[in-house]
Amino acid sequence: MRKYRSFEELAASETEGIDFRIRERDGLSGIAVIAIHGGGIEPGTTEIAEAVAGDRHAFYTFSGLKHCGNACLHITSRHFNEPRGLRLVQRAHTVVSIHGCGDAEPVVLLGGRFDRLGQRIKKSIEYAGFPVRRSVRFPGLSPHNICNRCRLRMGVQLEVSAGLR
Repeated sequence: MRKYRSFEELAASETEGIDFRIRERDGLSGIAVIAIHGGGIEPGTTEIAEAVAGDRHAFYTFSGLKHCGNACLHITSRHFNEPRGLRLVQRAHTVVSIHGCGDAEPVVLLGGRFDRLGQRIKKSIEYAGFPVRRSVRFPGLSPHNICNRCRLRMGVQLEVSAGLR
């Protein structure tokens, strides 16, 4: 599996509209809900992010469109620097970033630097009947993580397991 370290590397080899698609829209809340590994990269994350964003929050997705092999389009959260996504995130007060992990167990793994918001989201997800636990593998604490590059400098990262998606 080839991994790109930046969007510039990816864009030099992949074609927008054929290999990947970017969608974005502004919102009024100051919160951006993003899925930087959407489409075939981490299936279901774009749909979750779009549903969470609704009409109120800003929305962004970078989605893999390949028939197979979308994993090569995965840029880590710390290195994700697609310009439109960065602009949207930097305008937002805070960010909720939706990801997918391969765990078979149905669970949402909670990460990010905005602990207070994370705890509120955790309670809402648990109230809806889904298990949530703090992520050890994907803590989302780096200031370079896309979820923490907003105006508040802290966001929430949610890893939704394959068993739940």
